[in-house]
Amino acid sequence: MIIDAHQHFWRYDPIRLDWIGPGMEELMHDWLPVDLASPMAETGIDRTVAVQATGDEAETAFLMEQAEAEDWIAGVVGWVDLATADADERIADWQQAGPLVGLRHPIEGDPARLDDRAFDAGVDAVQRRGLVYDVLVNHRQLGDAVTFCAHHDRHTLVLDHLAKPAIPGAEADFAAWRRAMAELAAMPHVAVKISGLATEAQAAPGEPPDIDGIHRHLDTALALFGEDRLIFGSDWPVCQLAMTYGDWFALIDAWARAQGADCHARLFGTNAASIYSLKL
Repeated sequence: MIIDAHQHFWRYDPIRLDWIGPGMEELMHDWLPVDLASPMAETGIDRTVAVQATGDEAETAFLMEQAEAEDWIAGVVGWVDLATADADERIADWQQAGPLVGLRHPIEGDPARLDDRAFDAGVDAVQRRGLVYDVLVNHRQLGDAVTFCAHHDRHTLVLDHLAKPAIPGAEADFAAWRRAMAELAAMPHVAVKISGLATEAQAAPGEPPDIDGIHRHLDTALALFGEDRLIFGSDWPVCQLAMTYGDWFALIDAWARAQGADCHARLFGTNAASIYSLKL
């Protein structure tokens, strides 16, 4: 079974989705399960995990509705305000409502959360309840993310998009990213998503991605984290800004096959099913 463990749905609203800005016009409309069904069929992907794209509980409700309507949506990484006193109760309610497998907050745009006691208490509640917390940061925030991940070690953390490395970037950027990723790799509760790199590897919007740079970062992630802690994700529809769903899948599929059948099977399904405790 092939699993895409990172994709999004939304009904476009420029206020709620204010991170979609100039140069991202292709994303400025609805992206729903009906739009993903054909690319999934063409690539042979069987199941997905739908991930929050904005920070309110209406988003979690929306994703749960999609999962109820489509049995190929195996899990939801939703959003709850983890800094509230009743975060634990809210998490419990959403667990009862549907296939909630994790939670995420866009720390990339809200870095203060990396040093927030109330938010820490909420992440502790996520982990006590056996849910994954998806860590969304960029490469400039990795130092604080290392401290954050070291503190929250009661359950699995998944680092999205390899922490958005600078591709292409200076050699110093790569060296700094690799050092921080090595610290994270030393924590057995941290896994990483092979996702989001297509757009990160564009020197400018509309330019083709730096494929060699992507391969370099994939090779490094495998060397650091091993086969058991890599998870495939498309980041659809955001990937459409750089390449099609099929092209992204083909790129990662070819790379993984070159690493061997075991690596391919784990990256494209086994790891996601295990880490997110998906009911398939």
